[in-house]
Amino acid sequence: MHSLQSFLSGAALVCLTALTSCGPAASPEDQLHRMGERVTAGSLVYNVFEDQWKAQLGEGTETPRVPKDRFFLVRVSVVNGGSTDLLVPTLNLVDDSGQTYAELPDGTGVPAWTGYLRKVKPAETLQGNIVFDVPPKHYRLRVADENSQKTRDIDIPLNFASDTPDMPTQQ
Repeated sequence: MHSLQSFLSGAALVCLTALTSCGPAASPEDQLHRMGERVTAGSLVYNVFEDQWKAQLGEGTETPRVPKDRFFLVRVSVVNGGSTDLLVPTLNLVDDSGQTYAELPDGTGVPAWTGYLRKVKPAETLQGNIVFDVPPKHYRLRVADENSQKTRDIDIPLNFASDTPDMPTQQ
């Protein structure tokens, strides 16, 4: 009887080990990446350096550009690891409820704006800011490969330390 219990205990341990070790590992598509990590999607390699919330865009004599919610600038770099010229697809923010927000096609007043239609040569790096008009909350930046088939998410923690309200002064 004692040897039967030992055998069953050993068999249960072997089955448990087999089930946990053979389970599917988290695929890169499902993995949430952190800011500062190199994230590969197809032949494009992304890196998110910093983010900044803005109450308006434009300085000096320009007429300030005011958002519907808040401007959210994300500084990124994108390296073309392929052998041909590639277009960097439009990037999106995803909030915790799954709502997506596309980047704005107008970069007026955005410092070091990457542009909206971005072509990158092989081994070239594109670097600058992309801009969104979104409510202040936690987001993930969804990046895609050159064909917009494979996506990866980069976590962008909610941080107002970079917020520098640019309120116009009374003249």
